[in-house]
Amino acid sequence: MQVVAKTPRIEVRITGEISAALLRALEKECGRALEIITDPDEEYVDAVETDWYRDTKAGLTPGETLRIYRENAGLTQAGLGMVLGNVPRQHISGMEHGRRAISMEMAKRLAAALGVSPARLLGLDR
Repeated sequence: MQVVAKTPRIEVRITGEISAALLRALEKECGRALEIITDPDEEYVDAVETDWYRDTKAGLTPGETLRIYRENAGLTQAGLGMVLGNVPRQHISGMEHGRRAISMEMAKRLAAALGVSPARLLGLDR
């Protein structure tokens, strides 16, 4: 069940099991603005188990994977270079764009800095 309550400045979404007391409180507070959405066939899917994810992951280069992990870590290319011990931003850019090979030693350093395994970073865990 999903409950959506919209007012001019507030939108609240609650998913999962919702108590009757909470529903009554929302109905009292929101009146007609309360929208209750129920879908008994609602199914959640783990994204990494989908064909789309597997196909997308298979098409990524190690450099693209590096960029994704770097951005997920909130690092710029220069910031990642600093974490690695003053590796120039241009070297990080070259690895991300496939102009510079990622050695196994660099893969280990990158993986440690980004909190992933070298195999995952290089896409060898497919």
